[in-house]
Amino acid sequence: MTAAPLRRRALTEAVGTAALVAVVVGSGIQATELSRDVGVQLLANSLATILGLGVLITLLGPVSGAHLNPVVTLAAWFTGRRTDDEGLSGRDVAAYVPAQIAGAIAGAVLADAMFGKPLVHWSTHDRSAGHLLLGETVATAGLVLLVFGLARAGRDRFTPVAVASYIGAAYWFTSSTSFANPAVTIGRTFTDTFAGIAPGSIAPFTAAQAGGAVLGLALVTAVFGRATPHDPTRPDTPTTHGEPEPTARALP
Repeated sequence: MTAAPLRRRALTEAVGTAALVAVVVGSGIQATELSRDVGVQLLANSLATILGLGVLITLLGPVSGAHLNPVVTLAAWFTGRRTDDEGLSGRDVAAYVPAQIAGAIAGAVLADAMFGKPLVHWSTHDRSAGHLLLGETVATAGLVLLVFGLARAGRDRFTPVAVASYIGAAYWFTSSTSFANPAVTIGRTFTDTFAGIAPGSIAPFTAAQAGGAVLGLALVTAVFGRATPHDPTRPDTPTTHGEPEPTARALP
């Protein structure tokens, strides 16, 4: 695969993350307007997220890897660095993460605009309770294990459906409803709707996500063994959401 220019890959991450948050927030607003049953609201929200995420990973994976998530980006950089792989560089990370955060904010504002809500209305939905943080740690660990485990097993072609299915399931089996994404967490503070999260919950939520990412990488090593550049069971390049990540040397 020929690497796209970094500016195009960063733009793709911004657009993809914006679309993802628009799906999450917009479907949450629509669900609350159509039903007063919280279970039905969560079902509608999770189904829309499953479908939207799968489409976005499939569509954007060939361009940027479709991380749409700083946790995935940082984990891809770290694993490539630890194995001397020519994967994500520090320059890539410095472009991807701000693009993902900006995209997430834009997506929340767009969703509010589409439903006639205030464009910026800070969420009042506190999510800082300890059991929610445990749920978020579990959700993020599982996501990292899935993404990098599929890469290690050479099953990357299943990533779009596997990641979308996992996030949909984690909506229901984790107490936090599985954000598992610092950029999405930040974006969702901008909307005081069903999918919102209070600004005061950002720090504990992102800390739980960071802890989950570390746990997830540890589980990848425990389950699949320590990767080396010469491991024949390991893909030639770190793979995230369905496509090989462009190598550092291929950057413009």
